[in-house]
Amino acid sequence: MPGTWAGDLLQRSLNVWRVYDAAVWDRWLAAGFTGLAFVPALSIMSVQFGNLPERPADAFTVVLILAQTLPLAVRTRWPAACLVINSAAFVVHETLGYPMQFGTVTIYVALYSAGAHQERFRRAIVIVASVAYVMLCVIMLLLGSPVVLSEFLVFYLLFAACWVGGAFVRGQRLQEVERRRLAAVAAAAAERARIARELHDVVTHHVTGIVVQADATQFVASSPDRVVTALSTIGDSGRRALAELRHLLNVLEATGESARPVVGSVRELIEQTRSGGQPVELVEDGDRPALPVGAGLAVYRVVQEGLTNAVKYAEASPTAVRIGYWDDRVEVEVTNAAAAVSVGARGDLSGGRGLTGLRDRIGALGGELSAGEQPDGGFRLHVSIPLSGALGDAE
Repeated sequence: MPGTWAGDLLQRSLNVWRVYDAAVWDRWLAAGFTGLAFVPALSIMSVQFGNLPERPADAFTVVLILAQTLPLAVRTRWPAACLVINSAAFVVHETLGYPMQFGTVTIYVALYSAGAHQERFRRAIVIVASVAYVMLCVIMLLLGSPVVLSEFLVFYLLFAACWVGGAFVRGQRLQEVERRRLAAVAAAAAERARIARELHDVVTHHVTGIVVQADATQFVASSPDRVVTALSTIGDSGRRALAELRHLLNVLEATGESARPVVGSVRELIEQTRSGGQPVELVEDGDRPALPVGAGLAVYRVVQEGLTNAVKYAEASPTAVRIGYWDDRVEVEVTNAAAAVSVGARGDLSGGRGLTGLRDRIGALGGELSAGEQPDGGFRLHVSIPLSGALGDAE
């Protein structure tokens, strides 16, 4: 098909363009203008400034042509130098009245290149170039140029347009660089926040269990069986924490990929909490589908956070975990009976980071989170996650 053929040709052209850097293309540009400058038929496309009487071409004409075309080879690396050499050769060529030649159009390219690529002394270059242009006009008039002042003004506006066009492209390029920098900073900040949430979820849950079990052990010291059970639970929690932390660190150090720690099932999490002495009831509604990775991890973290806070603030109080699997969403609810420490005295749960991290995680999936004290003094954490917003591979 013609459209497909044209698209393939354009893509191949772009690929060829990307093979070389700007310096290589500048050399090709300089070589091309140099060759075209010696084509007599193209002389009618030249820049004729001042309309002074012509003199015959000589060897010096060749020098002036090369001085206008060859500097284009460094137009992006040294744009100011390119402009100075090119414009000086252009002025000499026009004031001496040499015949028209195509190489004079490079003055436009040199002005555009300075506007687009010059980094320092931009305002000084504009002032000096404007003063030099006025002096050139005066010299032309003294040499007997028939050009009126209005024509000189038109030429100035044309030259200025080339500079302004380059300056506009430079501004767009700088804006794109800044946009990419800010996007990279935002992505890095988001990744740091996400990793902080993962570390918080891992450390808080397991360490809370370890602390609670260690504190409880001193009260059951007279019962060897209960001590052994408590120590076993502490060991399991510690090993689980080390495994998840090791996975996070390995992923970050080895590949830099998105770190998703290895987590067990919700049932394993609840069994582990029960073994620590916290009565937990699990109720599941509906058939569990193959959840996207993001949704599955979010469900696990919600239950983990709810159980951590139940153990932390309502130790030994009945806790209920309800998970509902629906066609378009999954809902998680963790409730516990009245806590020994009032909600108002707690501040934000988990040292101020638990609910904040959960809100960020659920919000990224397009879900909703609500948490608060109940009339009976208990606490309820409820999350709804739309499956359409939880993108990722199915578990």
